[in-house]
Amino acid sequence: MTTIAPLQLAPFRNEPIRRFTAPEEIAATVAAIGRFRATMGKRVPVLIDGVAYDGETTIPSFDPAHPNVLVGDVVVADAALVDRALRVATERFVTWSRVTAQERAAFLVSVAASIREHRDEWNAMLVVEVGKPYGEADADTAEAIDFLEYYAREMLRLDAPAPLTPVVGERNHLRYVPLGVGAVIPPWNFAFAIMAGMTAAAIVCGNTVVLKPSPDAAVIAARFVDVLHELGLPPGVVNFVPGDGPGTGESLVTDPRTRFISFTGSRAVGLRINELAAKVPPGQRWIKRVIAELGGKDAIVVADDADFEAAVDGVVAAAFGFSGQKCSACSRAIVDASLYDRFVEAVAARAKILRVGDPADVSTQMGPVINEQSVEKIRSYFALAASEGRIVAGGVRLDREGFYIAPTVIADVAPDSRLAQEEIFGPVVVVLKARNFDDAIAIANGTDYGLTGSVYSRDETRLARAADEVHVGNLYLNRKCTGALVGAHPFGGFNLSGTDSKAGGPDYLLHFTQAKSVCRRVG
Repeated sequence: MTTIAPLQLAPFRNEPIRRFTAPEEIAATVAAIGRFRATMGKRVPVLIDGVAYDGETTIPSFDPAHPNVLVGDVVVADAALVDRALRVATERFVTWSRVTAQERAAFLVSVAASIREHRDEWNAMLVVEVGKPYGEADADTAEAIDFLEYYAREMLRLDAPAPLTPVVGERNHLRYVPLGVGAVIPPWNFAFAIMAGMTAAAIVCGNTVVLKPSPDAAVIAARFVDVLHELGLPPGVVNFVPGDGPGTGESLVTDPRTRFISFTGSRAVGLRINELAAKVPPGQRWIKRVIAELGGKDAIVVADDADFEAAVDGVVAAAFGFSGQKCSACSRAIVDASLYDRFVEAVAARAKILRVGDPADVSTQMGPVINEQSVEKIRSYFALAASEGRIVAGGVRLDREGFYIAPTVIADVAPDSRLAQEEIFGPVVVVLKARNFDDAIAIANGTDYGLTGSVYSRDETRLARAADEVHVGNLYLNRKCTGALVGAHPFGGFNLSGTDSKAGGPDYLLHFTQAKSVCRRVG
């Protein structure tokens, strides 16, 4: 890596997201999808210290729109390879932690530039491996760029002298030092952005990483690790160790060499990680740090004075964007009784005309869900509707190739029902009737989660109350509850939605560092 000091960067700006209205943008994506498909189906090895390792067991990654099409056959790291990865990461930490913050930040900027240059290729991988329509894929890629650019700047900020109270006869300074070896365990739904952001945050602070990708998005993660090495990251700083959660994942979490675990995924797995990480095995000399984002049961509140059409737009976009497979998705619409019947009818009408199809087609508005297991989980909630609600749109698996669920609206749901309490993680929104604004806020707060939420009202007093009283990590007023932007909307939730680590915000890198105060007597 080349030293760049001092590194001067322009103020952070979010990467623009394409709208795919220009024929050349569409053509470029179609061509990139073709190129990617021509390379698919290969064996994807474990990568430790820059060396590829094969193994006896693999986990195939399939195209969710074409489940018989293999994207990649991903080798599972056995116990010996997990041990090797942790040993290498521990050894490489000694040198990587001493690389200057300037150099580490400059490296992230170079990775962002490479992604920007090859944006079509990354979008194509997201379309094919996880089934994202064009716009959702490009937003994922843009967010990956944003995380890299933002965390580079944040590292430079943390590296600058901290403002301390002067003391006569002393010279004092505070600096942020890396933690050690981290297990980074990202999800499949933001297969590029979250995976790249979690990894980048760890390494820019001087840590080394063992990356265990989601099996449903491992090809994208493998390509990212390859790019890191192609751009000059020293071998062993990021090690690619695919596998399942109970085996590979738990081995990484429980090993005494692991200093921190950065996880995004389900509540059940996150709580299991937190439980395991709290135990101190022989040879461990620290309390492991857990950075976790776990999901939600996010609500959009529609008050009686809301802009009706804007609220319908917000619910439809937030409920069905990427087939509802976002931890921030609107899974509950809480609507004032005076608007309820009209609102249910409007949202159902919009759901019925959404264009559901192959995400490789630019006209598609909603693609498949990720796999057969997801299909079966979602369908189990349809069965509940007979006793807990009323299906007014969707409620079926579509009869076609791929993992397609019809956009679903379930009305007349009680606040304490399973449909209103459990994270479904699919294109399903339940609609609840609120007596008034007070009742709506109480219903919104009435779950174990606290990730995102939204309130539509024209009343400034009500909006101010919502800002104070709706207990979520990310609250939006008069806009949808999805689409957080790095730097503008630091992201993370309350309660059982995680540790509220606020990814893409000014506090995030603190989770990957520890502050060291040094005092020297002078004079």
